[in-house]
Amino acid sequence: MLYSSNEELRNSSSDFWSAVLSSRKEVDQLPVEIGWFPEYSDLRTALDTYGFLFEFSSSGEPKNLDSDTGEPPQNIRAWLKFVTACCLIRSKRPVFSVVEAEELVEIIICLFLDRQFQGLLVLLNDCMQAIVNYFTDQEWHSSCGNVAKFVASRVSKDLNCIQSVECIPVASSRCKQLKSAVAYQNLLSCFNGFLCQANSGEDILRLLRAINFKDKSCDFFKMYIHLVLTENWVLSNSLIEDNPVIYEMFCLLLRQCSSLISATDLRSYASKGRISYALLHLQVVGFCLKWPYLKGERLED
Repeated sequence: MLYSSNEELRNSSSDFWSAVLSSRKEVDQLPVEIGWFPEYSDLRTALDTYGFLFEFSSSGEPKNLDSDTGEPPQNIRAWLKFVTACCLIRSKRPVFSVVEAEELVEIIICLFLDRQFQGLLVLLNDCMQAIVNYFTDQEWHSSCGNVAKFVASRVSKDLNCIQSVECIPVASSRCKQLKSAVAYQNLLSCFNGFLCQANSGEDILRLLRAINFKDKSCDFFKMYIHLVLTENWVLSNSLIEDNPVIYEMFCLLLRQCSSLISATDLRSYASKGRISYALLHLQVVGFCLKWPYLKGERLED
């Protein structure tokens, strides 16, 4: 399954393992006794054999990005299906440790970023959702943050960091939470090294609002990246609803951006940013209006 060059054999073995692991004939028990079961190290070795190095270069791009053939390894489909099936049987047979499951999430994000895998997005989405649901609630509370910090520390602060966030599906609450966490950690990393570093969400929004958009040296490309990251951080995490001040500050930031960036400003990303700010402003106002104390003059100030 993991190494065969015979497509029929790969498909048959993949279907066999999926059938065995997905069987529900017995509660919390596999339908057959398995004498040998692949461990995480076997799956990781298979990826190394395929030639994928899940490390980021100084430019923030995966080293395996766009191989000469432009096609993913033949066995990666079976690999993804097997990992997905393993994550769905935790009650019957815990296959991965918490640390291993965290690394699997990081690996899937790396695969999402590789243009070779554009044709496998359905498999990647299914695998991502299965892995994040593999954790218990207590494990996920810390693992989500661990994964987010790992990803943010290894992607460059350009369009790659946006892609590392937007590639995460939003089909479940945990995926949304992960998307928000990765965006938040990317934002913290973006402001690392500033004289006034951001240590909280409020700090991030204060620093963004302090930017002078009329200054000719204003980098609208970076501002656009910050906006997209902030959008994903704020709007993807329902837990932030407990802190409506974040929504208010974000709404004020968007209105400030859309009003201060002139329609005749020809600088790179200025017009794109202005339109995005205006559209997002309308969206965030809808969120803000859910809280009574934000409906009045405070939002209009």
